[in-house]
Amino acid sequence: MCGITGWLSYGSDLRERRQVVAEMTQTLALRGPDAGGIWVDRHIGLGHRRLAVIDLAGGAQPMLEQDGDRPIVCLSYNGEVYNFMELRAELQHLGHEFVSRCDTEVVMRGYLQWGDLVFERLNGMFALAIWDARSEELLLARDFMGIKPLYYYPTSDGVLFGSEPKAILAHPDVRPSADRDSFREIFVLAKTPERTVYTGMYEVRPGQVIRFDRNGLKKRQFWQLRAHAHEDDLPRTIQRVAELLGNSVEQQIVSDVPLCTLLSGGLDSSAITAMAQRITAQHGGATRSFSVDFESHGHAFAGSGAHKSSDTPYVREFVAHTGCNHTEIVLDSRELNDDELNLTVLRASDMPLNLSGDMCSSLYRLFRAIRGESTVALSGESADEIFGGYAWFHDQNVVNAARFPWLASTGNVFNSAEILNRDLRGQLNLGEFEAESYAQAIGEVPKLEAESSVDARMRELSYLHLTRFLQFMLDRKDRMSMAVGLEVRVPFCDPHLIDYVFNIPWSMKSFDGREKSVLRAATRDLLPASIVERQKSPYPSTQDPSYERALRSKVTALMSDASHPAVHLFNKRYVQRLLERPMQESRSLHYERADLERVLSVAAWINEYDVSLDL
Repeated sequence: MCGITGWLSYGSDLRERRQVVAEMTQTLALRGPDAGGIWVDRHIGLGHRRLAVIDLAGGAQPMLEQDGDRPIVCLSYNGEVYNFMELRAELQHLGHEFVSRCDTEVVMRGYLQWGDLVFERLNGMFALAIWDARSEELLLARDFMGIKPLYYYPTSDGVLFGSEPKAILAHPDVRPSADRDSFREIFVLAKTPERTVYTGMYEVRPGQVIRFDRNGLKKRQFWQLRAHAHEDDLPRTIQRVAELLGNSVEQQIVSDVPLCTLLSGGLDSSAITAMAQRITAQHGGATRSFSVDFESHGHAFAGSGAHKSSDTPYVREFVAHTGCNHTEIVLDSRELNDDELNLTVLRASDMPLNLSGDMCSSLYRLFRAIRGESTVALSGESADEIFGGYAWFHDQNVVNAARFPWLASTGNVFNSAEILNRDLRGQLNLGEFEAESYAQAIGEVPKLEAESSVDARMRELSYLHLTRFLQFMLDRKDRMSMAVGLEVRVPFCDPHLIDYVFNIPWSMKSFDGREKSVLRAATRDLLPASIVERQKSPYPSTQDPSYERALRSKVTALMSDASHPAVHLFNKRYVQRLLERPMQESRSLHYERADLERVLSVAAWINEYDVSLDL
């Protein structure tokens, strides 16, 4: 796994600006701690930082194909293609010769053979840039689900791009700024495809390839969710889900470096770990797994809101059941408000946090601890979005609401606009923006002729989650893991599995009246009964009151600093009410604590990145 960046300028000779490309590349050193390289020709500069996972000795990038001294194609690639051995064999049959064992060379030679049609053939997670010197075109492409990030910033004569915004912001001609659309993206938590929080900066959409040439840019969607009839009965559906998930896990445990799984004791991560353990045990080994807990919640664990139960008892029962090689990572809640830690998390994200702050800081600490022993980890991310695991999928009031379901659900961490002052809320018109974003997303949903109204509506909800909600989860995991040089793979994001499950009728997906019915049935024989029947509980959040006391102290100090460039953005009365709420009551209202975290995050982002506000 790696970081990529580059600069295309048809009006300049970039051989004279090589240092700029080098500085952009250096910003991604944490993503690729093992090696780095740049390649510069007249109008193009490509940079690469490498985290070596497959073919440690080979695979140096940017990777160049030449005809004598004349460049043909240069590739800067971030990702893992899990079917690269099959593609390699096919390309060899077509006459291609390989000098390495890595998937990077397969991608490059696949492009030489099939052009940009190669992207449809890749099964994996990737973000890449290809400079085709024959046509003087730059191609940017991103994987099917957007597991790996890729940003771009059009200029008057070309484009800047990078795995993270920081690479683009390192260019001397880019000034970080935020306008009204930026703030709408921050405070309406439904990811608009291609938009970012920085004015003039965009994301390559999942499953999209963009061509840049002297005439501008052209976009092509090479993969998208499609509707088709589901013809399997329930027993075959359950069997097929087990097969597809098992195939995905088997492909993704291939690595030349230590590999592990992230284990929470929930259904999703336990299913992934159990499948990995079954495969590893066939070769006499044991899968490494890691879980997280807090040294002290400040009191006994109290289930509240979405957090129904502590993970640790379920994790220990799973480990005893499967025999995997497990390590519990125990964090000190008091450290999660450390200023340096929070600044590290912000710099890893390059933008305000859209989810609870303590979850991001604890996730970073967890990944840092895991990185000491493993370089690759498998995660259960995206199962809830695919199989209908969130509680609001089963709340008829939410299902019937013409809103994004996670925003229609009351009392959650995603409703955050009230922290802004009244004038700014009026300028942003967030309600209208949310309605327009929802209508745009609904307009994209593929239709199936003769589908029942219930199935059509649940297909819409599935589409909303996969295209507007999942990005938050994948982005968080990518930033926190790559900030410590840990590659996280997500087997549930296999395109074959997603295509199949997206088209399972809702009556079958919820055949027993529970969340994720098909997944539970497909993995029942691998797991302890307690985990199969466990009610969903999200990534753990600290309940230690010392965390919130420190949080309140920081917000109080911020709101008292009239010179801070962000203070005028906030609704001081509302923030003060949050600060005055009794602690015991506040702990039961986790979404209000998230508001305080968001105040600090937005303020820190504006201050640390010197963001110019155009509101």
